[in-house]
Order: sequence, then structure tokens, then C-alpha cells
Amino acid sequence: MYGLIGKMLAQPGKRDELIQLLMAGADAMPGCLSYVVATDPTNADAIWITEVWDNQASHQGSLKLPAVQAAISKARPLIAGFGERFETNPVGGVGLAS
Repeated sequence: MYGLIGKMLAQPGKRDELIQLLMAGADAMPGCLSYVVATDPTNADAIWITEVWDNQASHQGSLKLPAVQAAISKARPLIAGFGERFETNPVGGVGLAS
């Protein structure tokens, strides 16, 4: 499996709007085992995204999907920047095939 954990910073006051765009079409990504978008309790503009994929190729392929490309295009003006980004090797967990 392949995992990503990343922090995204929304333009001030645009976090909820950005979250809506990030969640649009998230259920139609082949190979995605888990996609969680969370707010940061210490920063009103920060979002944490945690993803688990069956493999890295599925993640790369998802970035080419029309729905994902459309969401990225709409989200770009709402993104102020990025914070930490970590790649992981998930080994199992609740809701994940191990």
C-alpha cells in the first residue's frame, strides 16, 4: 500500500469552500482505500489530508482523472500554500484491506 499525509493552507476564510472541492468526486478514485480530509484545530486555514492507496501507481493515475483535474482547477485559487507532506507505507488498520 501507499500512503500520503499532507497539510494544505487555504486562503483566509476559504477553508470550508476548499474542503468541499477536495471532497468532490473523492469516492470515485480507483485504488483509493481511504481519503480523509480534516481541519486543523490550531489553524483556521489549515487542512490535513490523509490518503491510503493500494499502490503508488493508483495515486498517480488518480491525478489524471477528469473529475480530479476539475477539482484541482477549481481549488487552485483557494490554496494559499502547503505545509508538511509525508509518504507512508500503510500496513493495515480499520477499514483497510491488509
